[in-house]
This record gives sequence, C-alpha cells and structure tokens, in this order.
Amino acid sequence: MKIISYNINGIRSGINKGLLNWIETNQPDVLCLQEIKAFPEQIDTNIFKKLGYNHYWAPSKKRKGYSGVGILCKKKPIHVEYGIGLNSIDEEGRVLRIDLKNISIISLYLPSGNDMMKRLNFKFFFMKKFFLHIKKIKNKLNNLIICGDYNICHHEIDIYDPIRNQKISGFLPKERKWMTHFMNLGFIDSFRNFVQQAHHYSWWSYRYDARRNNKGWRIDYAMVSNSLKKKMKNAYLLPEVKFSDHCPVVLDIY
Repeated sequence: MKIISYNINGIRSGINKGLLNWIETNQPDVLCLQEIKAFPEQIDTNIFKKLGYNHYWAPSKKRKGYSGVGILCKKKPIHVEYGIGLNSIDEEGRVLRIDLKNISIISLYLPSGNDMMKRLNFKFFFMKKFFLHIKKIKNKLNNLIICGDYNICHHEIDIYDPIRNQKISGFLPKERKWMTHFMNLGFIDSFRNFVQQAHHYSWWSYRYDARRNNKGWRIDYAMVSNSLKKKMKNAYLLPEVKFSDHCPVVLDIY
C-alpha cells in the first residue's frame, strides 16, 4: 500500500497545475490532503471518481478559502470519522479519519502559530485536545497512521537554521516537547525510520528563493503506530513535486 500525504495549499490551484495527472501517474492507494481551501461543491469531484478513488472532505466551516482536509482512497472505508467531536476545532476542518479493514488513516492539518499573538494559544489548545483524542482511540485503533502537516519541526536536523528559529512557532521548545510526548503514545516518524541524514525538508517559504537554496522545514509527517513497524517498507519525500510550498510525504507499507 502506498500512502501519500500532501499539503496542497489550495486544491483548485493544484488541479490547475496538473495535480490530477500526478495522481494518475503515482497511483497512491491513499492520498491525504491538507489545506484544500475549498468546499467539495467548489470542485468537480467526479474527476476523482474517474481516477478510481472514493473521496471524503472535511472543509473549514469557519470561512471560505481556508484550511480543510481530504482523503482519496481506492478501497471504500468501513467507516469515516469527521473531526474529533469538538466544534471549536472541527469547524476549521483539520482532522479526517478513514477506517479500512486492518488499518486506520488520519489526514491532519495542525494549526500554524505563525501569528503568535492570535493563533499560538489556539495551536496549543488544538495540540492538547488532539493528543487526548488520539490517546482515547489508540487502543481501539491500534493500526493507526496519522499523516499530515504538523506545523512542528521535531529536532534540529529537521530545520535549516535551528539557532535563529528557536523562538519561532514551529520550532518552539514547548512544541517540540509535545511532539516527543505525542510519539510516546506509540508512534514512529516513518521518514526518520529510513533516513537519518540532514537537509531533508517538506516546506519552504516562497520568499528569499528558499526552495532553490533548500532552506526548509520538515513539518509534514506520516506517523505510524508501533504495531505496524515491521510492515513499513519505505518512507521518503518528493521535493521535486511543486504544486505547493510543501512537498508530498510517501509511506510504502506491506
């Protein structure tokens, strides 16, 4: 099974840039999307059916052109869960889960705290509630994969300039500590399971020619339950794919 996670930063823009051809070529079994920035009725969803995918969407209910997650999957899920059951979080369209026969997959878009005056407190609120939600369902859904944009670099190796960014949201000590605490629930950072070298990133600012100079952040993950460790075949990034300021995260699993 090939699982791909991608913060598309606007699905309509991605479609206009050739996203559908890319999906058809790569043939993921599951594609988790974040920051779709659209309601399903704003997209011709038949295009995904024609490619052989069931499709599910959790858009932002708060405002148009904002946030939102989606999942495309070849096999029809046994169950689909929208959000975590808390309106203040779910209205932003940040969590969507599908349950397949032997595995459950979440598409996650954890909030950015870049506007540290207005959004950082909400980010920490989300982190707390999401942690409790996963802790609650983890035993019931042991084979769980949580894909998406976590908006946190876990370690110094995950960011191009750890010194100057240590007071910036996304690399704050409190955020990084939360990531460790979260993984201790029983998750593996699939990419780091296979790649230990530095200079691998999943997001680059549009400014300062950051992507060409590879001055990036690794904030997108496929976190895999410990129970699935022996089933992981490979995990890697696709920095050459440029429909967004992020790049896709790929997990191959038996």
